[in-house]
Amino acid sequence: MVVALTLVPALAARVRAGRPARLRRAMDTALERLQGAYARLTGALLHRAWLPLLVLVPALAWGVQVFMNAEDAFLPRVDSGQVRVRILGDAGMQLDEMDAMVRRIEALLQARPEVQSVFTQAGGFVYGRTQWFSGNRSVIRVQLLPRAQRAVSTEQWVQAMRGRIQALDLPGFRVHIWAKAKVQGIRLGRGDEDLSLRIAGPDLTVLTALGQDVVQRLRDVPGLENLHHSYEGVQEELQVRLDRARASDLGVTLEQVGQALRVALDGLVVTDFLDGDRRLDVRLRLPRGRIASPDALGEVIVALRDARPIRLRDLAQVTLSPSPASIMRDRQVRVVEISAELQEGHALAEVMDTVRARLADLELPTGYGLYDDGAVQALKQGQRLGYLLLALAIFLVFVVMAVQYESLRNPLVILLAIPFTLIGVAGGIWYNALPLSMPVWLGMIMLAGIVVNNGIVLVEQIEIECEQGRGLNAAIAQAARARLRPILMTTLTTVVGMTPLALGLGEGSEMLQPLAVVIVWGLAFSTLVSLVLIPTVYRLLHGARPATGPQPEPAG
Repeated sequence: MVVALTLVPALAARVRAGRPARLRRAMDTALERLQGAYARLTGALLHRAWLPLLVLVPALAWGVQVFMNAEDAFLPRVDSGQVRVRILGDAGMQLDEMDAMVRRIEALLQARPEVQSVFTQAGGFVYGRTQWFSGNRSVIRVQLLPRAQRAVSTEQWVQAMRGRIQALDLPGFRVHIWAKAKVQGIRLGRGDEDLSLRIAGPDLTVLTALGQDVVQRLRDVPGLENLHHSYEGVQEELQVRLDRARASDLGVTLEQVGQALRVALDGLVVTDFLDGDRRLDVRLRLPRGRIASPDALGEVIVALRDARPIRLRDLAQVTLSPSPASIMRDRQVRVVEISAELQEGHALAEVMDTVRARLADLELPTGYGLYDDGAVQALKQGQRLGYLLLALAIFLVFVVMAVQYESLRNPLVILLAIPFTLIGVAGGIWYNALPLSMPVWLGMIMLAGIVVNNGIVLVEQIEIECEQGRGLNAAIAQAARARLRPILMTTLTTVVGMTPLALGLGEGSEMLQPLAVVIVWGLAFSTLVSLVLIPTVYRLLHGARPATGPQPEPAG
């Protein structure tokens, strides 16, 4: 705006007027004919001012219906070509067995021509400086070729590979494969997947049973894949239950037992060894073969009494028991998370309705609660925020125009173009099969400030024509003729500039394509609405307003 008010007039004053070129003359001739036709159309519609409303109101009802039936999503699904494969083996599985099975899956994945790279972490994972070891867990990250270089989408590729992996017949292993369709770094909730139900409670055994019950109830829900709960993966741990009375009789303390176990299992750094400029710790511990089973660990000497060794089995019970690989907490309360991915082509809201119906008769013990903490919650919050921001944008536009015009009538005429813009937006969403995501709402908020520009230009010119003494109908027709060219210029520059993004060209364009589609379709249709509807509505609201300025002298 600052450049338009300062630099543009200064540069325009230095432009020399010359004879227009042939292309310019041809464009001027075409526009003059278009202006004449539009002025005649406007003059005819002024005598039937209700006709545009009678045509556009049913179309608006169709647009509202499209919005009500459209799929809801917080963010569009992005075909980034990233695939995750999670492999979970039976408890107590050794790393060698897991690695052999992972190599079979790796070979299957690498044989596909769409695969660009495969990265595997077997026996746990590394995240930053955190290392977590578990012999029965592995993760494979697959990167596919760019979308333009493969014939199938990531979702289609995943569906095909899911059947191939199942055909391997891997007993003792559970394999989950899914396409990573989210933007890196954006989490819709504390859960990572689309569906994230959490049950909070104090007891891990009860939480595990409840998680298994919910998974069984949701196993065949259409639209869900990779359904699992957070306590499916278990690991075996040594549990030492000390007989405190027996230990007291023998004069052995709990600290002595713990110290003996730490030295036996983890070892104790007793000295160091210098090798050139390197210093290596020397750790004293029992050989791995001496503590390979609970019975062998029971032979560990924990203390001496009267020169007689006291072994761990003399005062404690050593067992090997399964336990959760990790314990989840939310707000300092233990939870089990039931997670699943949403299949492409299914609406999250419809799937959640089915989920709620399946869990309607789920009975939770006292002290346990079920709640949603995934994309559904983020979707509801995003929709409420979108409604609020859109209403605030329209209100602020109305306030600015009301202050400028010192009237409510003209701002209402101009704002009438905003709801009918919904017809064009609905057409774009329906044609491109787009969900109602946050980029769509962002585009509509932008449209609320953009579409009023054409109306302001047209209404302002009508006011100028009336002040010059023209009758109301003549002023509207003349203003429509004079302002057609700048309205088309401003609209076409925005629409043409947004068209490449609306076409969804390039990798990752799915994220911003809905925004561009909303602006291109909405602005293009709002231009037609502004050119046809605003003159007739202005005529209806102002009635037979008399001329306010001096009458022009008759020609000739």
